[in-house]
Amino acid sequence: MHPPDDMDLQDLDPDPIAALRDWLREAADAPLSEAMTLATASATGRPSARMVLLRGLDERGLFFFSNRTSRKGKELCENPNAALVFHWPELGRQVRVEGHVEEVEPEVSAAYWESRPRGSRIAAWVSPQSEPVEGRAELDARYAEAEARFGDGSVPLPDFWSGYRVVPETFEFWTHRENRLHDRIRYRRIDEGWKRDRLAP
Repeated sequence: MHPPDDMDLQDLDPDPIAALRDWLREAADAPLSEAMTLATASATGRPSARMVLLRGLDERGLFFFSNRTSRKGKELCENPNAALVFHWPELGRQVRVEGHVEEVEPEVSAAYWESRPRGSRIAAWVSPQSEPVEGRAELDARYAEAEARFGDGSVPLPDFWSGYRVVPETFEFWTHRENRLHDRIRYRRIDEGWKRDRLAP
């Protein structure tokens, strides 16, 4: 798969959510096509970044799920703003998203929780995410204890686990070009719509 010979405003849907859906569909065969870098910052502005998986996309924004007590969860509580980056090197494409962050509705978290493999649900219960542990044996022991405790019953949604929605304020669609003259199309939210322009590479 290769990008078109050039990318201009008419090559992208006027709605950036629809444009992102198109690119995700075209990247579906690429490895980890829904993986995205999530950048957050503390209240003092110290940044951190990690890879997460896109788990939903609707007209309100993009969402992922995590432990509220993790570093990203704590930073989003202190500073509810984030940036995302998708990168598909096989296609010579990337998308950047910036916006504010809100927790998804409880029913959205509950529905996604029930779709996760049972082992992943147990692991979420036993991992004190981002906190130091003595070693792998401690995690394995915690998992074995929780597995025995839940038995064949349900694994309930923990109160420390939630979904987060990035409500976008800007998008940037980027396509690789020779001689580093890359194509960059930016969307900025203006009132109830979007303004598009081309950026110099």
